[in-house]
Amino acid sequence: MAVLEVTNLTHCFGEKILYKKANFEIFKGEKVGIVGQNGTGKTTLLKSLIGKVIPDSGNIQWQKNLKISYLDQYSEINQNLTIFEYLKTAFKDLFEIENKLNKIYENLTDTNTVKISNYQNLLLNNGFYELENIILKVANGLGITAIGIENSLKNLSGGQRTKVILAKFLLEKPNVLLLDEPTNFLDIKHIDWLTKYLKNFKNNIFLISHDFDFLDKATNCTLNIEFQKITKYTGSFTKFLKTKNLYLESYINEYKLQQKEIKKHENYIVRNKARASTAQQAQSRIKTLEKIERLTAPKITQKPQFKLISLFSKINSQKALEIHDLEIGYEKPLLPKINLNIKSCEKIAIIGFNGIGKSTLIKTLIKEKPAISGWFQFSDHVKINYFEQSLNWPQSNLTPLEIISEKFPKLSQQQIRKTLAQCGISAKNAMQSVITLSGGEQSKVKLCILVNTKSNFLILDEPTNHLDADAKTILKEQLKNWQGNLILISHEKKFYEDLIDDIIKLK
Repeated sequence: MAVLEVTNLTHCFGEKILYKKANFEIFKGEKVGIVGQNGTGKTTLLKSLIGKVIPDSGNIQWQKNLKISYLDQYSEINQNLTIFEYLKTAFKDLFEIENKLNKIYENLTDTNTVKISNYQNLLLNNGFYELENIILKVANGLGITAIGIENSLKNLSGGQRTKVILAKFLLEKPNVLLLDEPTNFLDIKHIDWLTKYLKNFKNNIFLISHDFDFLDKATNCTLNIEFQKITKYTGSFTKFLKTKNLYLESYINEYKLQQKEIKKHENYIVRNKARASTAQQAQSRIKTLEKIERLTAPKITQKPQFKLISLFSKINSQKALEIHDLEIGYEKPLLPKINLNIKSCEKIAIIGFNGIGKSTLIKTLIKEKPAISGWFQFSDHVKINYFEQSLNWPQSNLTPLEIISEKFPKLSQQQIRKTLAQCGISAKNAMQSVITLSGGEQSKVKLCILVNTKSNFLILDEPTNHLDADAKTILKEQLKNWQGNLILISHEKKFYEDLIDDIIKLK
């Protein structure tokens, strides 16, 4: 029996069809990767499966009595709890049993001995007396203990908060776990830990990720959203990629044959519908055409073709940036004093576990946050170009066209449309409010700002979050050829390892 059965699922946004009459089944133990180009409807599908988004038509049938957890960084949580108190709520049923047991001890009678035995067995069999170690093991695996297990939830950043919610879900061990880009807030070490954990997870997982290595290790089947269809592939992600190419070739041939058949019927109808002797046959052809279930045109997504613009003036000094005894943080320093020299045209990656202060360091360098003590100085003629990982927009109701126009008033409408298209934003999406676009499409709008800003010093904070494979590939090529300085924060080792000169690891 299927854990999930989806039949005739159709979902549209205005005139844009994400998928129509999609059918698939998921069985117990299957770990499903959901993939597709930016904007094809991956997150929409995930939200449809749990009723957060209502599709236009179709049926979604889960097996009864399943516990389903969906990782959502906007989940409501009690901000007054500490991290440890919040993680303990994953076992609230066991703590309720403990409370009942304690009340029986307070009013002990001979008739309570059976209840005591039952409650004690329940607690023992579910590892209640090892819960602290279990919680700490998961918290440590995801890098939460480094934040401070007794830290209040209200003190956490959005990424830290998402990690804590993920930890709670892993501790709960639901029947179905739905995760949308869970690695965006994890560093390499903790991605490795999560990969192993999910690999050994006995129940179902639905996983959206642009990290192909992560998908290959954590999943055993794939749902691919393409050509307004959802197609299921069994086996590893590597196997899916090979099979998909064969399927694509077959689909294009099938589409061409169908178009040829349709054209043949249409030509016959045009030639013969006016003749009395052949009108009946023409009407028969019209009915045949109406019965044909037409394949969606295999519109191959155009790969991004943007180019980073260098500032003509070079950094004259040997040192592009000098940092001396710099303390960063809020009321208290996050790290020991930082001393660092970056040479002219040097490219470095800054790594370290999530929450240690990588983004805070960058925001201090661009003077968005004040330093606690110490100083830093950029060389003369440095022009910084900064990419922030957050998808917050000052005016989220503006369209990409309006955002780029406001940012670069000298560009004509034609030039703006062209540069958006080169960054992977379609003409239709360029006219939508930016907040209605997918995470990947929003990131491409930010890339459009990046590539049109003249600079000689790039500071990029997790630029590959949400980006599809094509956009990541072209961005990497551009960064390899970049002639200026680069400070890059990234958790994707495969992305940065062969384009940088040095790695700075924050501890």
